[in-house]
Amino acid sequence: MKRRYFVGGLAAAAGLSACGKSASTNAECADGGSQETFEWSMVTSWPPGLPGLGAAAQNLADRITRASGGRLTVKLYAAGELVPAFEVFDAVSRGAVEMGHGAAYYHKGKLDAAQFFTAIPFGLNAQEMNGWLYYGGGLELWRELYEPFNLVPFPCGNTGVQMGGWFNREINSIEDLEGLKMRIPGLGGEVLRRAGGTPVTLPGSEVFTSLQTGAIDATEWVGPYNDVAFGLHRAAKYYYYPGWQEPGPTLEAIVNREAWDSLPDDLKAIVEIAAQSVNSDMLAEFAHGNATALAGLADNPDVELRAFPEEVVELLRGYAEEIVAEMAASDPAIARIHASFSAYSEAATQWQRISEQAYLDTRP
Repeated sequence: MKRRYFVGGLAAAAGLSACGKSASTNAECADGGSQETFEWSMVTSWPPGLPGLGAAAQNLADRITRASGGRLTVKLYAAGELVPAFEVFDAVSRGAVEMGHGAAYYHKGKLDAAQFFTAIPFGLNAQEMNGWLYYGGGLELWRELYEPFNLVPFPCGNTGVQMGGWFNREINSIEDLEGLKMRIPGLGGEVLRRAGGTPVTLPGSEVFTSLQTGAIDATEWVGPYNDVAFGLHRAAKYYYYPGWQEPGPTLEAIVNREAWDSLPDDLKAIVEIAAQSVNSDMLAEFAHGNATALAGLADNPDVELRAFPEEVVELLRGYAEEIVAEMAASDPAIARIHASFSAYSEAATQWQRISEQAYLDTRP
């Protein structure tokens, strides 16, 4: 794999870019840098100014612009400013904009296999997703899947394991899932449906109001960092864990194929390395932000932090395995991705149990 370069590669790519900008002729750049400039628009699925998710998209735009010395400038548009939150995929695919930032599971329905590249319930965590994508063949499968849609995807952000969500009623048994109306996208929503609930897909901008007014009974969003920013602790009392539905949700940057092919190699390298840097940086931001925000929630008398009952977790896990197996049996493309994902998961789980999990069990 060619992704082992990181900081050094970014500096090298930036050097190429600066050479191309300052030289009076292309011939003066020994490394072949071009003077041609590009202006891209990037649309996102996130509300304006959202910490974490929205910040990742802005960081990507800023880092590409700075590292390229202005030869490739990227202007960010939040959800609703150019296109609605769930239309990023289509806008980039048809070339209305050059770039987008969102989550692959939002494309469920038009491309069910894409859900593997965000999160599978009870699936890979953030470290494991990065391992699978960068070194286990996952990214190659992702790009193959998106090729007919004129898109080039990049991993570009991860929150780490999320919370199970905010609930306006207690979940003490399997029966409490019956009729539960919950904002929950992707395969997690299908699992809830099979358990008797009603999944609802809402953009982030509508989550708080829907929960506060009773339009929904519960919502998963991300974790303490983003949930507190949205004020969800003021709209519901019970905060459940773990986030079985999104154990390591990967965000995506997608680039229109024609726009990508128009770039010289040094700018392509800058885009790729900037996306990888944001992928790493966002996970660090959430590790810090979630820990800080959770401390405040733990001291809030109006919030009850609860674990899902074991019987509920077991039921949801069983449905998740059932649904994924059905998907793999119905589509050869999904079957290939599922086989790769599952093989990696089996190997990764063996290691995690005697490394990260075993260590955490020893820590006070």
